[in-house]
Amino acid sequence: MSVPSDPRVQATFCATLFDEWTRSGLTDVVICPGSRSTPLALAAARAGVRLHVRLDERSAGFFALGVARATGRPVAVVVTSGTAAAELHACVAEADQAFVPLLIVTADRPARLRGVGAPQTIDQRELFGPMVRDYEDPGVPQMEHSAHWRELANRLWAAAQGVTHFAGPVHLNAAFDEPLVGEPDELPEGRDGNRPWQPTVATHPERADLAVGGRRVLCVVGAGATPDMVRRARASHWVVLGDVTAQGTTAHFDAVLRDVDLATALRPDLVVRLGGLPASKVLGERLRTWGSEVVGLDGAGFVADPERVVSRVVPGAPDHESPSLAGESEYAALWARVSEAAARAASSHLEGKWNEPVVARATVDAASRHGASLVVGSSMPVRDVEWWGAPRTTTTHSNRGVNGIDGVVSTVMGVATGGPTIGYVGDLTFLHDVSGLVEGVRGLDTSVALVVSDNRGGAIFNFLPQATALDHDRFEELFGTPRDVDIESVARGFGHEALTVHDEESLRVALDGALGRRGLTVIVAAMGDRRENVAVHDELNQICIAAARAALT
Repeated sequence: MSVPSDPRVQATFCATLFDEWTRSGLTDVVICPGSRSTPLALAAARAGVRLHVRLDERSAGFFALGVARATGRPVAVVVTSGTAAAELHACVAEADQAFVPLLIVTADRPARLRGVGAPQTIDQRELFGPMVRDYEDPGVPQMEHSAHWRELANRLWAAAQGVTHFAGPVHLNAAFDEPLVGEPDELPEGRDGNRPWQPTVATHPERADLAVGGRRVLCVVGAGATPDMVRRARASHWVVLGDVTAQGTTAHFDAVLRDVDLATALRPDLVVRLGGLPASKVLGERLRTWGSEVVGLDGAGFVADPERVVSRVVPGAPDHESPSLAGESEYAALWARVSEAAARAASSHLEGKWNEPVVARATVDAASRHGASLVVGSSMPVRDVEWWGAPRTTTTHSNRGVNGIDGVVSTVMGVATGGPTIGYVGDLTFLHDVSGLVEGVRGLDTSVALVVSDNRGGAIFNFLPQATALDHDRFEELFGTPRDVDIESVARGFGHEALTVHDEESLRVALDGALGRRGLTVIVAAMGDRRENVAVHDELNQICIAAARAALT
C-alpha cells in the first residue's frame, strides 16, 4: 500500500528528475494538459527547457519524436493517467523500431486506487511491454528514497540514449497522491560541476575490421547512416544505395535493378549493410538472388535484415582511412554511368508533365535549394522520393520504423523545431493526423511547407495484387478508401495558409513562398486517377531501363 505523500516530496522528486535530465542534455519537453501529471508539468516548467504544450497525446508523442529526430537527443513526453498514457502506444512503437530516444513519463494513481473503479485509471504497469529500453515504476515518492532519485533519472536517460544498447524509448510510470501542487525542497545532492550522476559513455567500437581487397563493393545504407559515412564510402570506390533518409547516394537504382541483364552486370562481389533498408523490394530481391557475401556493420545502428542475407555483423563503422577498404573503381564508374543515364532519361521524360514522381522531385529540389529539412510520409511519397528524387543534400526524416502513416503531420511539426522544414505526405496520411494542425508550429519562429499529394485515396494499393483481384467498387471500398474532403479548406479552418496547385511550376512557386514566410503552409498537389499513376511508374521504369542498358556499352 502506498502512503499519502507530502506534496513537497512529490515536487522535489519531479524537480530532481528534470534537474538530472537537464544536466545530461535535455532541452525539450512535450506536455499534455492533465491533473494527475501536475507535479511533473510544474517541474518541467521550472527546468529552463523548451516547453511544447499539445492537446492530443497521440499527436504529442509523434511531435516529440520529430523533435528528437531534429535534435538527436532524448525528448521527454509528459501525460496524465488513463487513456492519455495509452495514446502514446503508436509513437512508442515507432520510436522503438526507429531507435529514436524518448523519455515517456506517464502519471498514475497510487496503487490503492488501481482496480477499484477510480476515474481515469487503467493498469499502466509495463504498458508498452518490450518496446521500451527501460521501465521504472517507483511508486508514490517517499523522502527516504531520495538518494536514489538521480540514479533513477540517469538510468532512464542512459537507456534512451543507447549507452548499453541501441537508442529508443524508455518509460517512467510515476504515481502521485493528492494534493498535487507543491513547492520543491532542496534537491538531493548532484555531482560537482553540474555533471550527470553517472558517466554515460557509449562502448561501441568506432571502427570496423573489414577487408575489401579491391572487390566490387555495394554499400546499402538506411536510417542511421550519416552523410559522412556515405562520403567516405564513395571515396573508397564503394557504390552506395540509400533509403529515403540517406544523403548523396546513387539515384534511380530501383528502376535500373528491375532489369535482369542490368542486375547481372551490376552484381557486386561484396555487399556492406549499414542501418535500415531502402523501401525498394526490387533491391531486396536482388540482394537475395545475387548470392554475394553480405556483411552488416552496426556503426550506424541496428542492421535490418528481413531477407536473412547478412552472413555476419561486425561492430563499428568502416575505417576508410585503411587502404584495405578500397573497392574496385571501375565498378563504381559503371554504376555512376548507368545512374546518370537513367537520371537524364527520367528528367527528359518528365519535363512538362504533372504526376506524383514530378511532385517528389520538385519537393526534394526545394529542400536542397532552401537548405530545409525534409520529412517524407510512408506509402507512395517515401518510394517516389527514394526512386525518382535527386540525391538528398539536406537532412531527411521518415517514420520507417513501423512504416505507418500515423502521426506524420505531427512529426513534421516536431522536426520544424530545428528550422525550416518541408513535409511530403499523401492525402490519407494528412487526414489520419489532422489533429497535428491544431497546434501546427504555434510558438515557433520557423517556416513549414506541407505538401499533400491528393490522389483521393491510398495510391500504394493500386500497385498491389488487390487492385486486379477485386472489382473496382470493392477495391475502392476496402483499399482505395477515397474521402470527399477539401484538404485546402481543412487547413484554412485550422488557421493555416493553404493553396492547391496543378502543375510543377505552381508547386515550385508555392514551396518558395511557403519557406519565405513564417508559419505552416499546406500545399495540396491535385493529382489524377490513381490507376494512371501505376501506368506512369511503369512507363518511367522502362524509359530508365532503356537508357541504363545503353550506358552499359
